[in-house]
Amino acid sequence: MSGDLAERQAALVAALVAGGPAPAGFDPAALAAAGAALLRKRAGEVSRHWPLLAAGLGPQWSATFARWASGRPTGGSLRDGWDLARDLRDQGALPPLGAEELAAREAAHRYDGHAPPRPRRLPAWGRAGGAVAVQLAGRVRLLRPARR
Repeated sequence: MSGDLAERQAALVAALVAGGPAPAGFDPAALAAAGAALLRKRAGEVSRHWPLLAAGLGPQWSATFARWASGRPTGGSLRDGWDLARDLRDQGALPPLGAEELAAREAAHRYDGHAPPRPRRLPAWGRAGGAVAVQLAGRVRLLRPARR
């Protein structure tokens, strides 16, 4: 593949999924429509990995996810949901179901926001929005549900 073609393809991908400018020769309106469709697809994939977070946000799920994901390249559905949940937690906007799901994930896996999540081997705990979960011998248990 020639360097020029690779550069043009990278520019197109950036315009579609990372908020980059429309490359020369592409209709900006068509690119915006395709980008919106890709965001909806991405939101659906994340909701399959984070069903409690999506359910907790209810009808605001798609809009909340689209605002958060717009201009951000994907890290994969699991990581996108994790990053969104942490951002909502930091803003004080994480719904109780999402807090419980995040606490359980934090107890079961290590995730630094950069490298892929790795299972924890030692006993661990996670907490978010008042929810507390513990992991012992590979099993996660919710000790305290989130405040409702």
